[in-house]
Order: sequence, then C-alpha cells, then structure tokens
Amino acid sequence: MSISDFPRHQLTFGPSPVHPLPRLTAHLGGASIWAKREDCNSGLAYGGNKTRKLEYLVPDALAQGADTLVSIGGYQSNHTRQVAAVAASVGLKAVLVQENWVDWPDCVNDRVGNILLSRIMGAEVRIDPAGFGIGFKDSWARAIEDVKQRGGTPYAIPAGASDHRLGGLGFANWAYEVEQQERELGVFFDTIVVCAVTGSTQAGMIAGFAALEQAGGRPRRVIGIDASAKIKETRDQVTRIATATAELIGVGRPLRDDEITILPEWAGDLYGVPVQSTLDAIRLTGQLEGVVIDPVYEGKSMAGLIDLVTTGQIPKDATVLYAHLGGQPALNAYSGLFTHTQPLRLPVG
Repeated sequence: MSISDFPRHQLTFGPSPVHPLPRLTAHLGGASIWAKREDCNSGLAYGGNKTRKLEYLVPDALAQGADTLVSIGGYQSNHTRQVAAVAASVGLKAVLVQENWVDWPDCVNDRVGNILLSRIMGAEVRIDPAGFGIGFKDSWARAIEDVKQRGGTPYAIPAGASDHRLGGLGFANWAYEVEQQERELGVFFDTIVVCAVTGSTQAGMIAGFAALEQAGGRPRRVIGIDASAKIKETRDQVTRIATATAELIGVGRPLRDDEITILPEWAGDLYGVPVQSTLDAIRLTGQLEGVVIDPVYEGKSMAGLIDLVTTGQIPKDATVLYAHLGGQPALNAYSGLFTHTQPLRLPVG
C-alpha cells in the first residue's frame, strides 16, 4: 500500500505555509532556517499538528459508525483541543480526559487556553489528577466505557493521536507535501527539526521521507528534540510508530538507525515545565521574526535548533526546516513568566 490508498478527510486549508526566517538565520550566523507552519494549517480552533493526524482518523471513525471521539491529554493539551474542534466540524461528540500532566503553579491552568477552547466547542471535559504519561490510562478506558454505557459508539484516540494504527499517516503525508513545496520553491531541506513527545509526528516524517528516498529522493536528517523528559520512552515510541507506519505505506526495507535521531538536552527535568533555554528561544523567535512559540513544545525544539546551529552540529551549509507544530493557546497558562517585556540585544535591520 501507499499513502494515497488511505482515505483522508481534509481538515486543513491545504499545504501548510513554508517561509524563510531570515533574521533568525542572520542572528545565528549559520545554517539557513525556514519554518513550516502547522500552527496556521486549519480554520479549526487554531489548527496544529494533531489536526493533520486526525485527517486520517476521521474516515475510520465514521466508517465504524462512531458518534463520540474519546481522547486524553493534559489540562493544556493541544491535542484534545483539536479533537474537540474536529468533532464539532464533522458533527460528532467529544469526551476528553484532561490529566494534571504538568507540575505548574498556575491557579487557572484548568480554565484558560486549550481547555477553555474545548469547553467552548462543546466537549465533555473530565478533569483527572493523574500525572504525565504517554501510555494507556485507566481514566481513558473508563471514559470509553461510559460512552458505551450511555448508548453511544465511542472512537478511541490515544494521547497525541499517536499510539494508533493510523497515527503516523498525517506526517507521512507531510513529508510528501514538503517534497512538493521544495519543487515549487527551488529549495531542498536537508535537515528537519521537530519536537517529539508522544511520537507520531516525528515518526510519520521518518516513514514518509523513507518512502520518498526509496522512490529516488535524496536522504535527509530528521532531528527530534525531546520535550517529554522521558527520553527512552519517547525514543522507543518514535521507533515503533515509525517502523509500523513505514510498513503501512509500503516502505520495503527496515528503517536505519541513522533515520531515528532524538536529542534530550533541552527538555529540562519535567514535561511542560520551561527552562531558561525555552524562555530564551521564545523571546528570540518572537523578537526577531514575530513568530510566537509555546513553553511546552516549540520553545524546547527551537532551543535545540538554536544550539545545534550555533555550535555547528548543524553545519553552516545546511538548509533547515523547522516544524512549527502549534500550541500557542497554552501560553495563557504561563502568563506569570511574561509579566514584563525583556528586550534582547538584537542587531538593527
């Protein structure tokens, strides 16, 4: 099978935008940096990377006669917000288990940002005190069973839409989309930088680019920046999902070790808790490019990109595509970090 054999319910506007980041590139003085913007890929509740994944899960849910999407994430889960939006857009209900994944002292953490948007869109939100974990949770199983007990037909979507047979397809298709945009722009992205937590975003990319390489495309490096602070779990999950997705779309060879790269240095000690490099990356990107990133995912992956470029681990002649996965609504729960403007010493022009 190939990626085109799987039904897709389009939820995005089309290919997400790709554009250069010239001031960031000049400031870092190394590789040429571009961004691909999943944060503005859809009109559904600010979009994001999970919206792209859900394009392949929705046809499966509808084919099974489901009337309720049941998923799980933290209080500020971008994924559950996107599940709520997709459910509303296709006329389904949503039940969302929202766990206390982040040890963050903000008294409105369960009332602003992503969770607020989910409630506005009509999702049934279930607050649960359980902590962070990307595995299957009893609270999610109970929510699925409760829908059945009420006479509904649930469709189970794991955290991040990741540990699902079809979870990697959205970003396998992203790889094909990148290849098409490269032809249009006359550029080749030899290095991709992406945040990794539940795994299927990077895993789908790896599988998609492996399929393109098998068809004669040039090899490239996909660098995952861990934001889970549980690097072994993340690496194992990315490897497993990438392998399964590659098989699903007809990659006729095992994935190589060099195709799966996940670096841990910018995660900090806890998921969802920003460290100084996270905050520096948020301010630098905002003040140089007017591009807003979040403290949970993109702040950490951008911190990784900045260090890899400035230390030369990504060489000066590289052309880097930064995958901006979205997540800005979560900034509402981190307002205490940004009570004052902190101008950076930046070059003029």
